[in-house]
Amino acid sequence: MSTVEWHTFVSAGTRTGKLSTVRADGSPHVAPVWFLLDGDDIVFNTGARTVKGRNLARDGRAALCVDDDRPPFAYVVVHGRAELIEDLGQVKHWATRIAARYMGEEQAERYGERNGVPGELLVRLRPYKVVAESAVAD
Repeated sequence: MSTVEWHTFVSAGTRTGKLSTVRADGSPHVAPVWFLLDGDDIVFNTGARTVKGRNLARDGRAALCVDDDRPPFAYVVVHGRAELIEDLGQVKHWATRIAARYMGEEQAERYGERNGVPGELLVRLRPYKVVAESAVAD
């Protein structure tokens, strides 16, 4: 896929991302996340005390997989480094925008208020490698 194609693919509908982070012992941790694309950056929220939040604070390497599980199948894997942002204005802004994608505009503010609080982080996954393939079964 071209850059435009993978951007369109990961932004379609309400596909969740599967975020892989590195635990302190080097083993992987995978968790689903709601996200948005901002330029090439993958943007999502998490709690600072969650497993993924702690992992990213210690080791910013991560990968995010977004897939379509319907034939002919497609996927995008974004490898990158995470920037953690604690600024509550940004946390709330992005939490609201992300909620609009997944829960609809009518519930976005409620989720933004819930997730735009101290202890929550805005994460920007800045890609250094993207692997994207469409029509895998063709």
